[in-house]
Formats: sequence, C-alpha cells, structure tokens
Amino acid sequence: MRHLPTRSTRARGALTALAAVALLGAAGLATPATADTPAAAAGPAPAPTAAVPGDGLALTPPMGFNNWNSTHCRAEFDEAMVTGIADLFVEKGLKDAGYQYVNIDDCWALPKRDADGKLVPDPVRFPNGIKAVADYVHSKGLKFGIYTSAGTKTCDGNGFPGALGHEYSDARQFADWGVDYLKYDNCNNQGVDAKRRYLTMRDALRATGRPIVYSICEWGENKPWEWAGDVGQLWRTTYDINDSWGSMLSIMKQNLPLSQYAGPGRWNDPDMLEVGNGGMSDTEYRSHFSMWSMMAAPLLIGSDLRKATPAAFEILANREVIAVDQDPLGKQGTVVSSSSGRWVVVKELADGSRAVALFNETDSAQHVSTTARAAGLQEADAYTVRDLWQHTTTNTAGTVSATVPAHGTVLLRLAVDDRWASYPPAVETALDAAPHLEAGRTAELTTTVTDLGRTPAQDLSVALTGPAGWRIEAATPRTDGTVPTGASLATRWRLTAPAGTPTGAYTLMLTTEYRSPLGVTARSALPVLTHVVVAPPTGTSYLSNLPWLTATNGWGPVERDAANGENEARDGGPLTIGGTVFAKGLGAHAHSDVEFYTGGACTTVSAQVGLDDESGARGTVAFEIWADGRKAASTDILTNAAPAQPLKADITGARTVRLVVADGGDGIDYDHADWADAKLSC
Repeated sequence: MRHLPTRSTRARGALTALAAVALLGAAGLATPATADTPAAAAGPAPAPTAAVPGDGLALTPPMGFNNWNSTHCRAEFDEAMVTGIADLFVEKGLKDAGYQYVNIDDCWALPKRDADGKLVPDPVRFPNGIKAVADYVHSKGLKFGIYTSAGTKTCDGNGFPGALGHEYSDARQFADWGVDYLKYDNCNNQGVDAKRRYLTMRDALRATGRPIVYSICEWGENKPWEWAGDVGQLWRTTYDINDSWGSMLSIMKQNLPLSQYAGPGRWNDPDMLEVGNGGMSDTEYRSHFSMWSMMAAPLLIGSDLRKATPAAFEILANREVIAVDQDPLGKQGTVVSSSSGRWVVVKELADGSRAVALFNETDSAQHVSTTARAAGLQEADAYTVRDLWQHTTTNTAGTVSATVPAHGTVLLRLAVDDRWASYPPAVETALDAAPHLEAGRTAELTTTVTDLGRTPAQDLSVALTGPAGWRIEAATPRTDGTVPTGASLATRWRLTAPAGTPTGAYTLMLTTEYRSPLGVTARSALPVLTHVVVAPPTGTSYLSNLPWLTATNGWGPVERDAANGENEARDGGPLTIGGTVFAKGLGAHAHSDVEFYTGGACTTVSAQVGLDDESGARGTVAFEIWADGRKAASTDILTNAAPAQPLKADITGARTVRLVVADGGDGIDYDHADWADAKLSC
C-alpha cells in the first residue's frame, strides 16, 4: 500500500530516471540488464525470449500462504513459523482443499551479500538455511515460495538486498534452493523501466530450467495487465491491502474492471487475503473470500494460521467457494449491476453454470436481485440454486434474490438442471430498515418471505428471536399453509429492549421454515442487526463528542479530534487543512462511512472538509452527507490544493445520518480526510 512512508507501511519510493543514472554508476552497474547474466564477464544478457505458451504454470490461480500481512518483519517470522504453517496446511485440510504454496516475504536475508555476491539467509531467523525450509515444505507435498524486489533493495526500511543487477545469480540461487514461486516486488527500482526489469527476471528464471511461478508485484503502476501476460503468471493490480473493510472494498473495485485480462496462467492479483487477521468481521471476511474467488484471484492466506479462529479456517477451507476460484475455464467474474452499493457479479464456469455473487457494500441490509437470464443462462422452466456458504440447494423460477446483510455476500451457483423439482423452492426473507431502539420503548419491524421457486412453499412459518429479556411479539400472522410462486407472507413485529439495556449493536435472528410439495423441508436463518441508542441531545453538538452507530475506514480507525494517522488509534496529528488547525472533528480515510443516530429530531449537519495536510500534495477525495437513504449534500472531488470547504446538509426528519468519504477515482492512497468542526443541530 502506498499510503504514507512511515514506520508501519512499506516505503514505496521509486527514484526518478535521472537519479537512477547516478546511483547505478555509483553502484558499479553498467545497466541492470547486463551486470548479472549467466556469463556476465563475457558480454550482455541475451535478448528477452518470446512467450512460451503452454508452460503449464498456474493454470488456475495460485493458492497458498504468505507471512507479510500477519508478521511483517517481526521476530516471529522465522523457520519455526514457516514449517508450522506447512504442518497446519496438512493437519487442517488446507492442502486437500487446494492450498499449495508456503511463501516467505521480505526480511529473510541478511542486509549484505557475501563476498561472491550471493544472498545470505538470516541465520537467526533461518538457522538451517532456506534450502532446508524448502525441503521440509516439499516433504509435506507442498511448494515453497520466496520474495525479493526488482530494485537495489527490498521494500523493508532496513534495506535488504534486491535483485536489480543480480537477476541471473539470484534466480540460480533460488532454483538451487528448490524455490517454486517468486514474488518480485517494486521498491528501490532506480527509475528503470518496469517492463525491462520484470522481463530480465523472467528470462533469468527460465534460464534455471526449474518451473517457478512468477508473481509480478508492480502494484499496477504501469498497467501490467496490458503487457505481463507473457512475462509472469500473475501481476498485482493495486497497492497493498490492509486488514480493513475500506481497503478490501477499494481494491475489489480497482480489480473488477480488469476481467478481460485474466485466464489460465494469466491472473489479476488484488493482493493477499486478510481472512483471520482480526480487523474485519466474519461477515466481511466471507465477502472478501467470496469476491476474490469470483475475481479468479490468487488465494494466498495472509494470517498466522497458528493463531487463527475456527471461523477463519471454516472460511478459508470452504471447498465450494474455492471451486469457483479454481474453475478450469479461468474466467474472472464481471459486474452485471452495482446500483447504490448493491452488486451483482457473475462468473461463467466450465460446466456451463454460473457463480453469482450478491454483494452488499452498504452499512445496512439490502435487497439484491438478478435473474438467470441476466446471469447468462438459457431460458428454462426452472433452475437450481446452490448457496455456497449455507450449502443448501433450492429451485427458482428464474429470479435470484436475497436480503444481504451489511457488508455481506450471498454466493450462489446457478444452473439449468432437470432435477430442479426435487429441491424445495427458493425463498427470500426480507425486512424493512432494522429499527434503532431506545431502551424501554417499543419499535416495529416488518419481515416478508417471498416464494421465488417454481413450486409452492408449504407450511411456512417465521420466528424472530433476540437477546434474553427482550420482548418480541408478532402483531400479524407469522404462518401460512401455502405460499405460491411470487406470493409473500408479511409479518409485523413489535420489539422492546428492557429499560437500562446498554447502547450498542444487537443481533436478532429471523428463522424461516417450510417444505416443498414433495415433502422436502427447508430452513433458513437471517441475522438482523439492530442498535440500542440514546436520543440525540438538543441544541448544537460536536459530532466527535457523540457516539456513532457504525464506523468503517479505509486505513486504521476513524479518529476523534485528530487526523487519521496510521493503523492505531490516536496516532494522527491535529486536524489540519490548508495550514488551518481545527480542535474538533473526525479524521477519516477513504473509503469511510460513519453513521450517527438522529431519531428524526435533528435539522442540520455542518463541517469544514478537506484533505489533511499530513497527506502532502497527494490524495483526492469527495465528501458526502446522507440522511437515511438520501444524499443530502456533497462536494466535488477535492485535492490538497483546496482549502477547507464548508459543507452543510438539511437532515430534517432523518432517523440516521452518515458521513461518507469516497476516493477521487484514483484509489485511496494518501486519502486522509478531515470532517473538521463537524456539528449536529437538533
């Protein structure tokens, strides 16, 4: 992630081409392509060879592990960790699920090469050397991967040796160690043309005679999807991911439009998986894993599996979802629709079926819908729908629809199947906006169950349950003997949280049960997130003094009365826009969404908005204020050249307001955004 070159992120500094000439000369390198070849003293490197189609490498997206997201260069990254991950791949069934590669990232070497110019493994981290680790990984029936950079040094600030000018020597060393996968980063590249640097290492790897999967980690700076198809097997399309909803969402949006470039042996790489690192909810991690699989992305686990929860293993080992990623047709999913944060993404599969992702990027449950025909299937009497997370199969007359939880994904496999009648009908369980409850006061919620199948849903019943002590009553019928295709059962519920219930989020569970005409029973459960809140104060209040309902942020936490900073709370400086310092406000980072309860009692939200000065001259953002589901005010795209801009919205009658920061269309790097002097009038 090119974010800010500070203690917690890799400094992605690339020097200009003018500086490169001086530095290469000072290093004694004639040019990076000629200084290190199989016979360096005899003359220049051979010209790049033509693409070799059918090399058999990475015909499906690589699956495995990389330590960077969980350990960076901390002391816990060592031989015991790597061999322990290999053991867990076998013990936890990940190897059988398709994970192959156990890869190590930066900081495995000493800061200097030996007298012969060879890389030296850190004897503290790897006392038995890299070959011994590779041999151990191979003994488990797995493959081993390593890291270096297409520059004079790697990306870690301590400055480990990169491969620029040493490509053939390093490739030979990797091959001799038994390396099966190379991640080739982009730091300290001295301004040398990217394609030239990556072609040189391609040829060096081929010269070893060992099949080594080549991962081009160029961050998408030079659009490698347009030229790297005959260079490597996968190429990064974005800067680094971090363990947050905003980061994952931004990267997904950058990678989705590149579907035409993906295929067997040619993969768009939106970076590693964060599943299990703890910065997102399990719902968000399921979305992360679902969308990476829909995009035919490499599935490289970025969490320390020695510390992973059972839920993380359940997500990572879901073979039905993995099968979507590993489908041999090699298609990347394409966007069918994306209105108001409700996404439909479809992926054609080798057996003629379609994987369909109903993805909800918003902070509340949303109805997301499409049809079998829109997904690309032929006209049929009915279709089968396999839910890849619930592991259930139903039939549909053609509509594919679900109420998707906030930040959730319903992942389906849709097929023309003559056996459709043997399955129960698909139903959608929907609800109006989940209520915000003031403790001791009654609120209402309406649920609707609709039969989407070709067959009727019989003996249908719904039940709503909540925490102990809550009073939940059905005010209208909650059962129906027969619900035919297209018909619905609507039930109105009265909810009361006991007086004194602490504020915060609470989950209710809506359960639906029914059977098909053939007697096949079906049951589904939909979590309903609600909040116990306090009424907003009267008068004018600073928003940084009020509790929020939800807050998502593209980098680190949303800050109160401070700029965004880095990954930890309170690590930002004062809120500063165009040299003006503000004592009060919120520090955010695109993509960001902060929601407050207003209860219909408030009239205006106002703020001075802009990019914080800590972003330097970089970053582009737009600010939005939403009242319930209506955009009440917004700015144009702002840069650091703009002073603080006044933004005010009429929110009269709204139950909730949301402060949203969107990126300016160029990704979220350096998008530190300030809601300075933000106030709510009620």
